Amino acid sequence: MEKSANVDQYILKHPTHKELLILLRSVLTETALEETIKWGAPTYTLNNKNVVGLGAFKNHVALWFFQGCFLSNEHGLLKNAQEGKTKAMRQIRLNSNDHFDIEVLKTYIDEAIENQKKGLELKPQRKSNTILIPKEFQPFLDDNKALNTCFYELTPGKQREYIEHINSAKRESTKMSRIDKIIPLILDKKGLYDKYKNC
Repeated sequence: MEKSANVDQYILKHPTHKELLILLRSVLTETALEETIKWGAPTYTLNNKNVVGLGAFKNHVALWFFQGCFLSNEHGLLKNAQEGKTKAMRQIRLNSNDHFDIEVLKTYIDEAIENQKKGLELKPQRKSNTILIPKEFQPFLDDNKALNTCFYELTPGKQREYIEHINSAKRESTKMSRIDKIIPLILDKKGLYDKYKNC
C-alpha cells in the first residue's frame, strides 16, 4: 500500500505528464511485475530484479529497460541515453502529444519480462582493484618504510585519490611537487581530501 501511495505522489509531482504516467503505470501494473520506488522513481521488478523504470522529465516521459540491450527493438523505439557509457539500459522517450501504439509498448515490456525470466543480464564490469603506483612515487615508497606502511594501510579509495592526484599533473616538476606535499599527509594516515569531509 505504501509503495502504491509513493507512486501516486510521484505522478502528482509531474502534472504535465500526469495522464501519460497513469496510462503507462496501468500497462505495467497489469503484468507480472511488482511496483516499487527506487531512486525516487517508479520501478517495476520481477523476483527483485529491476526490469522497467518509469521516469518523468521536463519534456518527456521515459520507459527505462534495465536490460534493454537484449530487446529486439523491432519498432526502433529504443535509445541509449548515454552512447558509449550505458551498456545494458535502454529507454523509450514519449511525450503526451506523441501518437504511439500502446500495444507496441506492451510488446517491449512483455519481451523484457521474458528476458528476465530467462536470466538475460549484462552485468556491470567491476573496476580492477589493482593500484598502479606512478613511477615517480615508487622510489619514495621503496626508500621510506614508514611511508610505505602508511600508504598501504590507507583504504584503496584513498590510495587511488593520491595516485590520480600525482598522475593528473602534466609536468614532471609538478608531479614531484605534489609528491612532496602528499608525503606528510600519508604519514599522518590522512586521505587527500579528508580536510574537506565532515565540514
